[in-house]
Amino acid sequence: MMHNGLSQVSNASRRSQLAARLRQGDLVVAPGVFEMISAKMADRMGFDALYMTGYGTVASYLGLPDAGLASYTDMVNRVQQFTAITTTPMICDGDTGYGGLLNVMHTVRGYERAGACAIQLEDQEFPKKCGHMLGRRVVPAQQMVEKIRVAVEARSDPDFLIIARTDARTTLGLDEALRRAEMYARAGADLLFVESPESVQEMETICRHFDLPLVANMVEGGRTPVLSYEALQQLGYGLVIFPATAFLAAGAAFESVYQGIKQTGSSKDGSTPLHGFGQFSSLMGFDWVQAFDQSHAQREEDA
Repeated sequence: MMHNGLSQVSNASRRSQLAARLRQGDLVVAPGVFEMISAKMADRMGFDALYMTGYGTVASYLGLPDAGLASYTDMVNRVQQFTAITTTPMICDGDTGYGGLLNVMHTVRGYERAGACAIQLEDQEFPKKCGHMLGRRVVPAQQMVEKIRVAVEARSDPDFLIIARTDARTTLGLDEALRRAEMYARAGADLLFVESPESVQEMETICRHFDLPLVANMVEGGRTPVLSYEALQQLGYGLVIFPATAFLAAGAAFESVYQGIKQTGSSKDGSTPLHGFGQFSSLMGFDWVQAFDQSHAQREEDA
């Protein structure tokens, strides 16, 4: 339910909904959202969850690469705004927790208050990098174990899910990534995210290794094969995220539209598909603006 463009669905209800959905064992699909228009559009589609992508959010909000440049304040503000205008459970990228153990506690509590249903924490060194880039370095495994323990202790709602991500595969190999994920599971993580496996065989190995729900990250052009829903479900993944699909599509559309206007001086006869203006205006909430204006105009007439 939405009122004046803001969600009236309780955070606790959304968290319990997502936790219950993951316990059912079927693959949960979460498309990436990265700014308010994408969040509004994805929210009306009936997904079980949405994924606030760090890469896309930093790019759209700051115009910067996802390389540790966004602060906790930047990101928690985005979490709050995303959850305010949507009703679908939101899974949110929390990077490295933005510092040491005290920062992780503050981040988890802040994301939970802001309306997130799950937070993703990763074991990269600061400054972190996008998970499909080379040159990522990870902290000692025990340091991440302590972060997971603090995250679990810091949450007030047990249905607020802690996703532990390891980026060890690319630089240290799959065996080390599996060892770390095992440690993070024992520390209390609710979901495990072994980032950037490089073949279907590696994905099979990961899924055979764990009983906890596993996250598959489908990045078009990334290091991991993009598989079908059926293939991912058969492998045994519990959650699949598509962080980049929407902003890559948006970037292609932006480029096409702007090139057309530059070349012809007009949008007339452009070839890029456009959303209907009236339909888009309705999505943005102009229907309730009109209803509000009419309601108050009637009050003035009756006064």
